[in-house]
Amino acid sequence: MRQHIVLPLEAVGMDAIALVGGKSASLGEMIANLSEAGVAVPAGFAITTKAYYDFMKHSGLEQFIAEQVATVDYNDIVTLRRAGQKIRQAISSTRFPRELSEEIIDAYYALSQRYGQDQTDVAVRSSATAEDLPDASFAGQQETFLNVRGPVALIDAVRNCFASLFTDRAISYRQNFGYDHFSIGLSVCVQKMVRSDLGASGVAFSLDTESGFKDVVVINGSFGLGEMVVQGAVSPDEFIVFKPCMQENYVPIIEKKLGVKDKKMVYGESSDERTKIIPVAKEQQQHFCLSDSQIMQLATWVRSIETYYTGKKGRWCPMDIEWAVDGLTGELYIVQARPETIHSRKDHNIVTTYTIDHGGETPVTLLKGIAVGDKIAAGNVNILFSLDNRLINGSQFKPGDVLVTEMTDPDWEPIMKMASAIVTNKGGRTCHAAIVAREMGIPAIVGCGNATEKLNAGQQITVSCAEGSDGIVYDGILPFREEQMDLSKLPAIRTPLMLNVGSPSMAFQFTHLPNRGVGLAREEFIINNYIKAHPLALLQHRQLNDPELSTAISQLIQGHADEASYFVDKLAYGIGKIAAAFYPEKVIVRFSDFKSNEYFNLLGGKYFEPEEENPMIGWRGASRYYSPQYKPAFELECKAIRKVREVMGLRNVVVMIPFCRTVEELQLVLATMSEFGLTRGQQGLEVYLMAELPSNIMMAEEFSVYIDGFSIGSNDLTQLTLGLDRDSSLVANLYNELNPAVQRMIARLIGVAKQNKVKVGICGQGPSDFPEFTKFLVTQGIDSISVTPDAIIKTVKAIHEAED
Repeated sequence: MRQHIVLPLEAVGMDAIALVGGKSASLGEMIANLSEAGVAVPAGFAITTKAYYDFMKHSGLEQFIAEQVATVDYNDIVTLRRAGQKIRQAISSTRFPRELSEEIIDAYYALSQRYGQDQTDVAVRSSATAEDLPDASFAGQQETFLNVRGPVALIDAVRNCFASLFTDRAISYRQNFGYDHFSIGLSVCVQKMVRSDLGASGVAFSLDTESGFKDVVVINGSFGLGEMVVQGAVSPDEFIVFKPCMQENYVPIIEKKLGVKDKKMVYGESSDERTKIIPVAKEQQQHFCLSDSQIMQLATWVRSIETYYTGKKGRWCPMDIEWAVDGLTGELYIVQARPETIHSRKDHNIVTTYTIDHGGETPVTLLKGIAVGDKIAAGNVNILFSLDNRLINGSQFKPGDVLVTEMTDPDWEPIMKMASAIVTNKGGRTCHAAIVAREMGIPAIVGCGNATEKLNAGQQITVSCAEGSDGIVYDGILPFREEQMDLSKLPAIRTPLMLNVGSPSMAFQFTHLPNRGVGLAREEFIINNYIKAHPLALLQHRQLNDPELSTAISQLIQGHADEASYFVDKLAYGIGKIAAAFYPEKVIVRFSDFKSNEYFNLLGGKYFEPEEENPMIGWRGASRYYSPQYKPAFELECKAIRKVREVMGLRNVVVMIPFCRTVEELQLVLATMSEFGLTRGQQGLEVYLMAELPSNIMMAEEFSVYIDGFSIGSNDLTQLTLGLDRDSSLVANLYNELNPAVQRMIARLIGVAKQNKVKVGICGQGPSDFPEFTKFLVTQGIDSISVTPDAIIKTVKAIHEAED
């Protein structure tokens, strides 16, 4: 055998990238160094770059390729496509050198025998030597061929891999990053197929792909072969696991989101049809593609891989990983791993925020999807179904247009880099469109469902990915602001500064801000936006004889065991995501504080809510929890808190009781919590009280006996101290947290709390709005101040001035 033509994967590692490319080198590295940690990688062999160079030398094509590349005008996609097609056709029609093909076939038969088969099924993956360099990801630039069986099919696949080094997108990509077309070699990785066509597959990242948050593993998956997830042909299931709580038998799955897995890729039935796409049965679509134990096993492996590569490179090295579950054996495998190349290079001291200037008017929302990135862009809609059709029609994609399409693949990259934003019908956070949009630094909204139908060619739109996990397409071109902050230049402060966080989907993005945890996490946001149904309607809808309500609820709870589990799981995931983002700092979670008119608007709420003259001071907060009517719903809230603390391991969660009028009422709530397994002091559980009623201030000494801390709710405290309705425009001019009466109330509470050695903080709107109010709190000696994230900068400055 000639030197370095074919090597088994276990014989190569990361020091052999120039010889076998990034894919093969990484697989070999894992087989050699992570097998003892349980990480399973299918066997295979690498066809080295020497084979590629020998093939090119034997073919005599180098001069022809150089001439074709020289004809390309990179501002004209037609010339790019013409040159690429000629080069690929020339390579694909060239005979393979006999000695070279014999060595490859011998290695294939040896691999087949290893698995007890005459001709086994393999994946044939291109592995370019420029892949996974620190300044270019080259994600998806070359081809992969699945379910290749037999020597003839294998040699054809290898030759097509060589040709794929000159796909249109690869030529354009190398030009964009300044790579010499002939300095890059191509290796081919031949790997035993995992029968994920009968199981599931997908991708996993060892960080949050949107915010760069380091402490999670994000997993996307679907049924069948993994190409459907990578291509964005389905909206995959999504799972998020919190790394720091993975020990001690905790199961810190802080997100499980059911995708739309309506089709899957499976093995074809002939050599001409290696794979095919078939529909997924309705019943199967309603199930997650991975069990909790598989999610945890995969997350453990991802963490091990990241830890290994971080140690090897001497710096944090987050990983982008492809996985597959064999449907025949149920075994999990890692089939690819590469370094993530975007967030690992980002300076998180520089925070850039984007805000739409609504001008006081509510913009028209056209559609929503999954936000990729956190930017805003605007432009004219350019709907593109096919590159070929658009080129034949002579229509042009203009720089700054918004690309709207079903889904993208790597061939689209020359056009994608001209777009101001991308909107697709299909795909998830790890599909091709999402990956490329992140690389290019442009906003994308994927998985919209019907963007190509709802939007019109030439229509002016604004694409916003700056409002959480939902990306929003607005009608018209809206003005927006871009603000940049250098957090390293903020002054040091002594007073702990916490954040008010409502949306779990924004939590990871806020972790880079200076903070000492979360002073207020509202359950209402999670219930309203994620659960969407009244908890009592979930529990009792079958007795209401409302088929329309029951149908809506049955659709909501897909993927969950029952209605109660749906509420508990959804609430726990929302709370868990916020708690994980700020772990191990305290995250103070307020039990639900909807008013009856707000509960009424939830799905099924009309059956359970009274009509009150003034819901603001009616049946809300603590008075609900022990009442016979609401108590079964409060039990679900307690179960969600227990799941977060006891199952996920997020013991940094503190619970807070809102709108508690009397000491006796507080005792009733604490007894009800204990009945449902939440007892103050057990397993370190702390209980805080919202100080928002004059009675909380006047009886502060008595309340202090039963709690660990007060959190001042300045909004309600102001309205009840001054005797006005904060929602009434008629008395709005009197509403003011700076009123001396309100300030005396707060000063009294801080004094009493300190005498009784009970913590006291504030989470109301006042400090976010008024720097002078912040200074007043600091001079009174408040233990912590919690503000909205957009008020962080001015609050830090106000605290610093007050402390000087």
